[in-house]
Amino acid sequence: MKAAASTPAHESLATAARVLEYEAEAVHNLIPRLGEQFLRALDLTAVCAGKIAVVGMGKSGLICKKIAATLSSTGSPAYFLHAVEAMHGDVGLLGPSDVVLIISKSGETAEILQIANIIKRLGLPIIALSGNPESTLARYADVNLDVSVAEEACPLGLAPTTSTAAALAMGDALAMALMQRKGFRKEDFASVHPAGAIGKKLLRVGELMHRGADIPRVGPTTPMVEVICEMSRKTLGMTTVTDEMGRLLGIISDGDLRRLLERSRDPLRKVAGDCMTNSPKTILETELATVALSRMEELKITSLVVVDERHTTVGVLHIHDLWRTQMF
Repeated sequence: MKAAASTPAHESLATAARVLEYEAEAVHNLIPRLGEQFLRALDLTAVCAGKIAVVGMGKSGLICKKIAATLSSTGSPAYFLHAVEAMHGDVGLLGPSDVVLIISKSGETAEILQIANIIKRLGLPIIALSGNPESTLARYADVNLDVSVAEEACPLGLAPTTSTAAALAMGDALAMALMQRKGFRKEDFASVHPAGAIGKKLLRVGELMHRGADIPRVGPTTPMVEVICEMSRKTLGMTTVTDEMGRLLGIISDGDLRRLLERSRDPLRKVAGDCMTNSPKTILETELATVALSRMEELKITSLVVVDERHTTVGVLHIHDLWRTQMF
């Protein structure tokens, strides 16, 4: 291989722009091809009782891995099956209720056709994403999604660029349409993304709040000496004031105590009902933690009382609970 020659900056930028233009055009050209075949692919995957096997090799195989991961994370369990490895035992991964998605630019690769033939014998439905709608693979498939491109964006016309972009985009389109068909919700997304930035954004208040015996709680006739002891025991800088049924009447915070000391000569002779804030800020446990954080920041407070529809106290969410999730 020859030593790399220096390329003027404007030429490099022009090449990069050309690649992006070609790939954007290739993806845009897929839109008119959406129709009956796409809907059939959607029907097959929506009723799949097993998993979706995404089959490919080479650069298409890398695209397969991403599509399988996207399907799995949006409610449709899927796995990548390398066409060559399948011929050496991995075909055993295929289940009797699986649907197979095969990606191939040419649709004529020998290994791809071999595994397609085996899959047909097993009686599993095949969805092809083929760069050649007249190929053998396209004819083998129960459904063929045309992902052909006019040319690769590679200056040599060789490296898969526009073709892989088109296949990936069509796979994403199928995955998102399938997610919508299945009624996959934010709550479902959170359950399969328990870690990472996505999972943190979808955490619910109920997953983070203090509940049960950890809730600081006093009654309206509780002496202030006992109120202070309860606040010290629970270490949240506040306590709820509830009636006998657990309904929220108010809260007493560290700030309320300071203000009480400023205006009262004998604050310890008072009871909780005399000192509480009557209209505390509350939130439902089904709310997103990000909503709670936004509300705390807006109101410049450090805790929210969590209540149910009957205004019964079910928990307390402190800003430290949000810090522990590293949401900041």
